[in-house]
Amino acid sequence: MKRLKRNLFNNNELVSDFDAQRQSVPRDSEKKLGLRLMRTMGIFVVCLMIFSVLFSVSVVLKDPPSDPVLEASGDHRFVRVERTKATGSEDNPSGTVEVLGEKLLNGLLADGFDEGSCLSRYQSASYRKDSPRKPSSYLISRLRSYEVQHKRCEPYTESYNKTVEQLKSGHQTGASDCNYVVWISFSGLGNRILTLGSAFLYALLTNRVLLVDPGVDMTDLFCEPFPETSWLLPADFPLKDQFASFGQNTSQCYGKMLRDKKIANSGKSELLSYLYLHLVHDYDFHDKLFFCDQDQTLLQKIPWLIMKTDNYFVPSLFLIPSFERELNNLFPNKDLVFHFLGRYLLHPTNKVWGLITRYYKAYLANADERIGIQIRVFDIGTGPFQHVLDQILACTIKENLLPETNRQESINVSKTHKSKAVLMTSLSSGYSEKIRDMYWEHPTVTGDVIGIFQPSHEEHQQTGKQMHNQKALAEMYLLSLTDVLVTSSWSTFGYVAQSLGGLRPWILNKPENRTVPNPPCRRAMSIEPCFHAPPFYDCKAKEGTDTGKLVPHVRHCEDMSWGLKLVDH
Repeated sequence: MKRLKRNLFNNNELVSDFDAQRQSVPRDSEKKLGLRLMRTMGIFVVCLMIFSVLFSVSVVLKDPPSDPVLEASGDHRFVRVERTKATGSEDNPSGTVEVLGEKLLNGLLADGFDEGSCLSRYQSASYRKDSPRKPSSYLISRLRSYEVQHKRCEPYTESYNKTVEQLKSGHQTGASDCNYVVWISFSGLGNRILTLGSAFLYALLTNRVLLVDPGVDMTDLFCEPFPETSWLLPADFPLKDQFASFGQNTSQCYGKMLRDKKIANSGKSELLSYLYLHLVHDYDFHDKLFFCDQDQTLLQKIPWLIMKTDNYFVPSLFLIPSFERELNNLFPNKDLVFHFLGRYLLHPTNKVWGLITRYYKAYLANADERIGIQIRVFDIGTGPFQHVLDQILACTIKENLLPETNRQESINVSKTHKSKAVLMTSLSSGYSEKIRDMYWEHPTVTGDVIGIFQPSHEEHQQTGKQMHNQKALAEMYLLSLTDVLVTSSWSTFGYVAQSLGGLRPWILNKPENRTVPNPPCRRAMSIEPCFHAPPFYDCKAKEGTDTGKLVPHVRHCEDMSWGLKLVDH
C-alpha cells in the first residue's frame, strides 16, 4: 500500500495541481495537508479496486434470464403479459397495454413446467389484478418441500410399492418412509374443489402425500399441480373398486371402529394398514372425533388414510392444538387459506381454459367494470322465481353495484358514463334475460351502459357429466375474474369463485316463504368458504361446545348460522 501511494503522488501532474496552495501555506501546514491528501486518495483508490472486483464477480456469477423477465428475490418472478382495453384508436383498435403479471404468483407456483401442456398455470396472472396480499415465505418453502416429497413417494416408487404390499396383506410389516391420504371423488364439483383443498392442507400438516381418485372427469378438469409427477391414484390401486361402497358401516371406517371399540390409542391400531375416514355431512359423533388431537396421534400411525368428504373442513383444523403453530406459520392471514391453496392446486386444463379465455375476451375484457352474479336457488319448482329476481335487483341497486333505470325515457347524455359487463351464472336463463331486457328497454339514470351475459343455462345440475362440469368450472373461474361479486347463500359454487378471485362478496340472504329478505344481502366477513357441518365438541373437556367462539379467527358463517369460516381477526 505504501508503494502504491508513493507512485501515485510522485506523478508530476498530480503534484502540480497543488502548486498554488503550497505557495500560500507555511511549510509545516503544507506537509500535513499533503499527508492528508495522500491518505484520502489512497483510501479512495483501494475502495475503487474492491468495488471493481465485487462488480466483476457479480457479473460472472449472475444467472440472467433468457427473455425479458424481471426477477425478484427467491422464487418471485414476473413476466410481461398483455391485457386489452378499448381505446377507439384506429391504429390500435384493441388498446393493447402491457402490464406486469405475476407469472409464478409471488413464488406460490413452481417454475419449470411445460407451459403448453397447461396454459392456465402461468397465463392466469394476466387476467387478474395484482393482489397486495402475498403468500408467506414459510408456505412457499413448505410447498417446495412437499413437491420433493411427492416425487419421492409417487406411485410405483419403492416406498409406494412397499405400502401397497402392506395394504394387500391387511396389516403393517414395519414403518414406511411414505404415508398417504387418498381423496375419493365425491359429490358436486363445488364440493369436490373445496374438499381437495382441505385434503391437501391435511396432508401438509401430517406429512402425508395426497393421491387423488380421478373419478369420471378429474383428469379433464385440472392439470397436474406438482412438477414431474402425478397426483392421480393409479387404476390398479387395491381398494379402488370399493370406494363407491365406502360408508359409515364399512368395517374399517374409523368412526365405526371407535363405536364398536375395535381400535384404541395403542395395540391394534399399529397393525392396521389403512383406515377409512367418513367426513361426509351425515357423519356421526364418532366420525367427528377425527378433529380431536388424541385421535390425530392415533391416525398418524396408519400408512393409508382413505378420505370421503363433501365438507370444507379447514376451519376445524385450526381448532386442533397440535396443528396451531404450523398453521400460523403457513397462513399469518387466516382468511387466505383456500385463496392460496386453490391457486396453487387447481389449474384448468387447456380445454377448460379455452372456454374461459374465449368468453372473457369476447364479453368481459373491454368493460370498465365487471360484476359477477352467481345464482343458486334451492326452492322446489321451475324458475325463474319473481322473488329471486327482485332480491337480486334490490341488492345490486342498494349496494350501488348496478344503476337504477330511468323510466321517464329521458336519455342521459353524460360523457363520463361507464360500461359495466355483468356476468350471471344460473341453471336458469330467466334471470339474466329479464335483467338484460330491463337495461335494454330503459336507459340508466347514470348513463352507464350495462351488458348482461350468461355463458350457459343447463336447467338442472348434472353431477358427473364431463361437459357440464367443464362449463361449471369455466363459470366459477370467470366469476373469479370479476371486480365485484354477488353470491347465493349456501352455495359452494360461489365459495370457489370468491376464494380464487380474492373477492369479498355480497351474499344474497336465503329467502323464506318466497319473499325478499330485508336486507336482501350482506357483505361477507372474509373470502373463505364456509364449513357447513362442523363438530360442536370440546375434545379436551369431552363435552359439547360452540366451536365458533373458541378462537377469534374461527367464526360462524354469514349465510349459515351453524357453519364455521375463517376470518382475519
